[in-house]
Amino acid sequence: MLVNLTDVFTNEGQVREMDVSYDADTFTDQYGTFQIREKSPVALRLSNIGRSKALVQGNAKLTLVFACDRCLRDVDYTFDLSFDRVVVSPEYTGDGMDHEASMDDEDSAELMEGYHLNVDELIRNELLLNWPMKVLCREDCRGICKTCGKDLNEGECGCDNFVPDPRMAVIKDLFNANKEV
Repeated sequence: MLVNLTDVFTNEGQVREMDVSYDADTFTDQYGTFQIREKSPVALRLSNIGRSKALVQGNAKLTLVFACDRCLRDVDYTFDLSFDRVVVSPEYTGDGMDHEASMDDEDSAELMEGYHLNVDELIRNELLLNWPMKVLCREDCRGICKTCGKDLNEGECGCDNFVPDPRMAVIKDLFNANKEV
């Protein structure tokens, strides 16, 4: 979804508030494709903060379906996004500012298509910034058996999961070598 910011860029003190729909049904990135189960409209507040500069403030709520990192069950994970971004128009030339501020302008350029704010790209960036390190179906999830693949949250599988201490392997080899058959 593109939002025209021409009036915000050109009118000093201009403030515009709006709700914009986020139309995607899935979210795809390097981690895979995730279904979007619920989403709210993106609430935007667009403010002129200088010649050809605008402050984009907003929030949105999205629920994506993840696989539990331990047992692979579907888990609903809700992102409560809140953002403040400065964007510039294509004619923005800067005002003798420092290198760090010009880096921010380069980052905001990916959100702009001419005088239009790309809301889909904004939401994509915010999702990636808020991406969880681990998603679990519950805090005490036991995962799946490494041998047979049974979900251990549903009960034990009966597989022998004994893992001998590798430091004791030499002693075990000595006993086996001296054992008569």
